[in-house]
Amino acid sequence: MDLSNRDNLQDLTFKSIIDALPCYLMIQDRNFHILFANHRFLKDFGPHVRGKSCYSVLKGVQHECPECPVRETFNDSDFHVSEEIIYLSDGTVEEMLAYSAPLFDVVGNVIASIKLLANIGSIKNMHRELVALGQSIAFLSHDIKNILENLHGGVYVVDEALQDKNQELSIQGWDIVKRNITEITRITQNILFSAKDRKPKLQDVSPEDIARQTGQLFTDKAQSLGVQLFLQLNPDVPNLKMDPAGISRMLSNLVWNALQACQKDTLKGKHQVFLREDYYDNDHFMYEIEDNAGGMDTETHENIFKEFYSTKGHSGTGLGLMVVKRIVGNHHGKIEVLTKKGRGSLFRIIFRLN
Repeated sequence: MDLSNRDNLQDLTFKSIIDALPCYLMIQDRNFHILFANHRFLKDFGPHVRGKSCYSVLKGVQHECPECPVRETFNDSDFHVSEEIIYLSDGTVEEMLAYSAPLFDVVGNVIASIKLLANIGSIKNMHRELVALGQSIAFLSHDIKNILENLHGGVYVVDEALQDKNQELSIQGWDIVKRNITEITRITQNILFSAKDRKPKLQDVSPEDIARQTGQLFTDKAQSLGVQLFLQLNPDVPNLKMDPAGISRMLSNLVWNALQACQKDTLKGKHQVFLREDYYDNDHFMYEIEDNAGGMDTETHENIFKEFYSTKGHSGTGLGLMVVKRIVGNHHGKIEVLTKKGRGSLFRIIFRLN
């Protein structure tokens, strides 16, 4: 169609223009019932939404939303904007910018409200990733600098030992290098997991194998801290589609946190950490990491999964549990945290078996 000819514009109907919009558009009455929806909305929410309430279709609930731009439009006959979380028919969660505007009758009464929803999830995710990356670099620069200085120190000790042909000193220097390589690797991996929304690379793997391999990485570290590390694993849990790198990172962060909690607790003479893998029920299996350290107070318990929250002072980055939460979410799992001051803490991660 040649749109330079004004007469040809008459062939573009109102509905075809509305259906061409790259966003959701609805018209609602005062009871929030959907009177009209454009093609994009009907495609994602189904063809039978007319007459249903907006909140039941978008949120899956049977009550009005506490903050609703459409309600405000009916109250003051004005335009309103808000941010909303909606749920598509396939369960996908989307972040939306919602606009509402009044539709008037011939005498100026508001008879309906038009609501437009534009997806801002990808933009906000990109913004969060950039902010998180900047914060991570700024927050961790001091720790990375210290680790690099320790690496240089270890290399110097090794060089001196080789020059003097002192094998004992060489072993001490190499131990310093290995410890700091392990630490900078752990921090770097947490930065990568936290700064970018990494999609899990699913493989057919054994939950027991991942737990065993991860636990074995901390055997020497636990021994050096005077902590007994026990692996209680069930080989009967079947292979599942999981991201082995992500699950290993999740378990590593939790085991390391448990070991550090034991190191920090000076009231007990004997510390233990348990890494478990077993069935949770007929449809789920679980990982558990339990310690008998000092436990958490209420404030810590409520904030442990927040970005950059740490109780370890300069020795903590605040990224470990944030990464754990993201990995569990990527696998559609659930985290339970049980803790008692003076008794210890237990982290339970539950995943579906299919």
